[in-house]
Amino acid sequence: MKILNLYACLGGNRYKWNEVKEDIEVTAIELDPELARLYQERFPNDTVIIADAHQYLLDNYKDFDFIWSSPPCPTHSRMILCRKNTMKIKYPDMKLYEEILLLDKFYEGKYVVENVIPYYEPLIPAKKRGRHLYWTNFELPKSINERKSPEMKGKGCIERFSIYHNYDFYKYKGKQHRGKMSRNLVDYEAGKVIFETMLGIVGKEVINQEELF
Repeated sequence: MKILNLYACLGGNRYKWNEVKEDIEVTAIELDPELARLYQERFPNDTVIIADAHQYLLDNYKDFDFIWSSPPCPTHSRMILCRKNTMKIKYPDMKLYEEILLLDKFYEGKYVVENVIPYYEPLIPAKKRGRHLYWTNFELPKSINERKSPEMKGKGCIERFSIYHNYDFYKYKGKQHRGKMSRNLVDYEAGKVIFETMLGIVGKEVINQEELF
C-alpha cells in the first residue's frame, strides 16, 4: 500500500500505522530540512522528500493509495481572534481548500485532510473530532480515541508534550518554535484509529454505534 504523508513534521499521525498494517510504503513530504532529518531518524523505512507539499500533491496524487495532508494552520486558528489587536492579520491560506477540492473531485483513493477548528464557519463541511477538523471520503467513528491534551501554557509545556507524543522535542534544532510544533502534532492514537477506519478494520457497525451518542 502506497501512502503519501504531506506536511509530515515529526509524523504524529503516522506513528502507529505499522502496528495496524506492516506492508506499507510511506512517502513523507516536509519542507523544513531539520524536521525531515528527524522524521527520517524516527521512521527509517519511509521515503522522505524535502519539498513543497502543496505542489508535490498536485504533481503526484495519482501515484498513491492513501493520502494524509495536514496543511499549516496558523491563518485559520481561532487564536487569531484572541490576538487580533496585537498581531498582523493575514488572509486565510486557501491552499487548505484547494487540496480538499483536488482530493474530493479528482483523487480515486482514500484521503484525510486535517486542520484546526477555524475562527470562521468552514467553507467545506468537515468532521469535527476533539480540537481538529477532518475532511475525508470515508466515515469516521464519533470518537477517534483522541487523548486529552496536556496543559498548553506555562512552565514545562514542552516536557509535557514530549511525554504525550513519546518524542523528545528538544532534538529539534531548527527555526520553528518547539512549543508550537509540539502542540500542533497530531495525537498518534487518533492517527491510528483513522488509519484503521480507512482500512475497514474499524467496521461500519462500530461507526454507527458511535454515532448514536
